[in-house]
Amino acid sequence: MSAVVIGASAGAVEALSRILPRLPVDYPLPLLIVVHIPETPSTLAALFADKCRIAVREPEDKEPIAPGTAYFAPPGYHMLVEAGGTIALSVEPPVLYSRPSIDVLFESAADIFAASLTGVVLTGANDDGARGAAAIVAAGGTVLVEDPATAYASAMPAAALARCRDSQPMSLDAVADFLLSLVAS
Repeated sequence: MSAVVIGASAGAVEALSRILPRLPVDYPLPLLIVVHIPETPSTLAALFADKCRIAVREPEDKEPIAPGTAYFAPPGYHMLVEAGGTIALSVEPPVLYSRPSIDVLFESAADIFAASLTGVVLTGANDDGARGAAAIVAAGGTVLVEDPATAYASAMPAAALARCRDSQPMSLDAVADFLLSLVAS
């Protein structure tokens, strides 16, 4: 199984709104998404469920990963991928002041999916995602990074590019095109 992991922070709704609605209803890959959000009930999954043709929801702990579904990490929980293709939710301490943490998701997914994993680092104002992106590259996977020059907040994509020198900055439309090309026959 292949998968896509996405991390975003400040400006995430706008960036994800340029990517996720372009995926067709039969998009076969699962997408696991961390957005830095406060520990209060989130409307992200409901917001994107209304905008997208693929299934969108917050996962339950130990839920099997289904193709064609976008999973948003619930507020206050790290979201990890476990052997056997299930999602684990954790209340371990925040990483870079963040829970959910992009690095935690990316590193756990790299361990399971290795070269069949694609990671996407979008807009954000800290370094979360850079270490995880490096883990994806080390496992043989692919990392896409939003162009810091056009990102709402440039720090997160700039940090990912600094850690993953082979990654190229991309526009949001190019990121969507790449995700579509992963499943083009």
